[in-house]
This record gives sequence, C-alpha cells and structure tokens, in this order.
Amino acid sequence: MIASVRGTVTATGPDQAVIEVGGVGLAVHCAPGTLADLRVGQTARLATSLVVREDSLTLYGFADDDAKALFELLQTASGVGPRLAQAVLAVHTPDAVRKAIANADTAALTRVPGIGKKGAERLVLELRDRIGPVSIGADGVGGVTGGAWPEQVRQALVGLGWTAGQADQAVAAVAETVDGETPQVPVLLRQAIRLLGRTR
Repeated sequence: MIASVRGTVTATGPDQAVIEVGGVGLAVHCAPGTLADLRVGQTARLATSLVVREDSLTLYGFADDDAKALFELLQTASGVGPRLAQAVLAVHTPDAVRKAIANADTAALTRVPGIGKKGAERLVLELRDRIGPVSIGADGVGGVTGGAWPEQVRQALVGLGWTAGQADQAVAAVAETVDGETPQVPVLLRQAIRLLGRTR
C-alpha cells in the first residue's frame, strides 16, 4: 500500500499530476482543488490511496490524510467506487461531507454528479454511524444541525432502546427549539427523552 508520496511535481493535467519520487514518475489522480495547489517544479506531499483492479493499479492523491480517510470510507458504501468517492470530495470539503451525512442532508449529497436521491439516502443509511465527529465551522454556520450534538443525541437515544426513526424525529424536534447558543448535549438529550416519553 502506498500511503503517501513526496517528491517533485513534474506535470499536472485536468485530473492528475505526476510526482517524481526517487527517479520514478508516479501518476496520481487528484480532485481539482488538490491539483490547484500543486506547482510544477516544486516539492509536494500527497496522502494517497492505491486502488487495485484486475487490469490496473490507480493511485489517488489528496491534500491531507483526512480527505484520504473519507475517500476510503465512502467506498465502503454500496455502489460507490473510487471515481464517485473522489467526485464527492471534488464538490465538498471533508467536513461538509460529514455534516451532510450526519444530518441526512441528501440535497447537498445530490449536488455531486453521479449521486441521485436514492444514492444519497443509501450513503446516509450506511455511513451515518461511521462518519466520525462533525465539527462546527469557525463562523458557527450550521450551529443547529451542523454540529456534533444531533448525532450524539441520536446515538444515545438508540442506545436507550428507541428506534433510529424515533431518534431522528426527536432530534429534529429538539433542533427546532434551539435558538442562539446550543445547550450542552445532556440537556438536549433530556429534552429529546421527554418528547419521546409522550409518544410511547
């Protein structure tokens, strides 16, 4: 497995760059945002993921290890290959992908060419519990649904015995009551439990 490459950029193209490492030029497939930061003649380091097929070895490159990890995680969802996973990261930042999956934002996911509504729903269903922590941007955008609390509350409710559907409904209802600064997760969890207590 080639986990990363560091060397001189000898060429760039629409969808790949050539990085010379120890006298060998490696063709690395990259998203446009990654390619935009590479300069011919300069040294670059890319996190890489080697995709092995019966008839090919393809190296995909990323600006950092976080993007690479998400690229590999996306491919564990059914129907997602390396090209589609890279397309997701070409359209969205890793944080934006995590927020979209954690909050079931299928509209954001369908902005990726090749992902329809059913594909977006499948990504949410299969990866929601494995997507990892969701950070809030420095500007606080998405404070209600973009932070980590919806997923933390959801997982706690499921752990307490409610179904995923019930947990989602409770989280959505609690989110509507959050105005301004977000309360602590235990406070939000108690609120969700009170709401669910009325429906049992």
